[in-house]
Amino acid sequence: MTSQDSLTSLATARIAVGALLDGGVRHVVVAPGSRSAPAVYALAEAEAAGRVRLHVRIDERSAGFTALGLALSTGAPAAVLTTSGTAVGNLLPAVMEANHAAVPLVVLSADRPEELLGTGANQTTLQLDLFGEHVRFAVEVPAGDNPQRAVGTALYAATGALEDTPPGPVQLNLAFREPLVPEVGEALPPQTGHGVFHYDAGPLAFDLPPAPAELPERRTVVLAGHDAGPVAEAFARAHSLPLLAEPSSNARFGPNAVGPYRLLLEHFGPDSALAIERVVLFGRATLSRPVAALLAREDVATAIYEPVPVAWYEAGRRRETPIKSLPELAEFSGRGPAEWLDAWLLAGAAAQHALDGVLASEASANGPAAGATVWAHARGQLVLGSSNGIRDVDLAGQPAPEPVATVYANRGLAGIDGTIATATGIALGGGRETTLFLGDVTFLHDAGSLLLGTGEPGPDLRIVVLNDAGGGIFGLLEHGAVEDGGGYGTAVERLFGTPHSVDIAALAAAYGVGHCAVSTTAELATALKTPLKGRTIVEVRTDRAGLRPLHARIKKAVAEAVARVLVG
Repeated sequence: MTSQDSLTSLATARIAVGALLDGGVRHVVVAPGSRSAPAVYALAEAEAAGRVRLHVRIDERSAGFTALGLALSTGAPAAVLTTSGTAVGNLLPAVMEANHAAVPLVVLSADRPEELLGTGANQTTLQLDLFGEHVRFAVEVPAGDNPQRAVGTALYAATGALEDTPPGPVQLNLAFREPLVPEVGEALPPQTGHGVFHYDAGPLAFDLPPAPAELPERRTVVLAGHDAGPVAEAFARAHSLPLLAEPSSNARFGPNAVGPYRLLLEHFGPDSALAIERVVLFGRATLSRPVAALLAREDVATAIYEPVPVAWYEAGRRRETPIKSLPELAEFSGRGPAEWLDAWLLAGAAAQHALDGVLASEASANGPAAGATVWAHARGQLVLGSSNGIRDVDLAGQPAPEPVATVYANRGLAGIDGTIATATGIALGGGRETTLFLGDVTFLHDAGSLLLGTGEPGPDLRIVVLNDAGGGIFGLLEHGAVEDGGGYGTAVERLFGTPHSVDIAALAAAYGVGHCAVSTTAELATALKTPLKGRTIVEVRTDRAGLRPLHARIKKAVAEAVARVLVG
């Protein structure tokens, strides 16, 4: 039963919303529902006052990933609000990604009051701790209670303010009793205009002092994985070390960057002029097996730069030595001998030239060529889908002298789920032109996120879809050899390739999104140069049947070209 001193549901919601906004939340994604109505009305009041931007999505899964993208591009906590029941469960994929990627995602789950739990009341289940260890903090606010303290603690946890805890998702389970709507006579405050909340992304590059002359010379490489940041590039340059940088590291640029590094790791090992003694790891490297093999080598000493707690691995579970300060890291890495850096840059240039030559000989577009073209032309913000998309860029994207775009990718769990929604949130939060590069299966998995309700703010988003009518990545793994062997008939194609015949142009038209189709990299480059206003899909039509032989030709050409350079 309610107490005379308990708050009404709308009063509770207003306090919760006020505390969230005071704590830095500026974007909230709302999925419709009845039990969450008090929070919706409180948010509508705050938006009318210009304190928050609301984004409405009918699909909670899409709503969760949109909020994830907003948090990624703004650097501030973003919230997602759902009603009770299965609506909350649909947020799990986004919460899992936010957990492993240390993204401050605030889940506001509405719930029935305590007296209805366990009674079979409609849309009622156990919602507290639904996300288990994937959230930094979860709390239930009983109906009528003041949520101020709970919201404050949740925001502390989400932003990493708690000791030795990285940022990450949190859950506020808010129970509401009826009435769920404002009292008769209440109304929205006068409109003061929509607040514009964009985040200054900060410098994309910076300098560090040159390495002290007394540092020992060592054959060290700097490996920049996801979210390494420009500090990795600056460190490599200051210490005259080769830089092996994944695309979403935001360190793949500068004079020391080696583009086709993973082909060099694969073909030129401990007995070559590129033999590595030590590795300094920034961020999380996940894209290729040659990198994983390098980090696992017992004869190579490894260290990871970890100035703050990270969410993607448990302490003691990796072999790299954690180092918190750059001076201590410099003592480990040393500085590179001149001939060491020269050898890597010379080999990298030869590899890039050979790779480009193979791609130029292809009559039609393919994944690596498309990835290289997108990498060369994207400006503002670039989002890379998992699977082949980000690996195509990693293979063929030539490092630029300086960065021209901020790069994002869902590498927390490297899933294809919610990619369009994430990119939409990134574009809305960053307020800059955004390009998304992804495969057709990733695109179709999240096609529902193309739906924006009438009047909803839309981003300037270019979606480049590499359409090879299925999942091309599996043909480049062991499954491709199984298929070539013929022993399993069509099983590999059906169960891994997942072929389809979806008309992407018709799908785009259904959602009111622009569309154009290209079949060559020249046509793709032209499409990427076209001024962007609103949303458009650039469909790159290609054939994955030739993908495995293409990669074999690339590897052969690179190995031969680099061998000539190193021997000569």
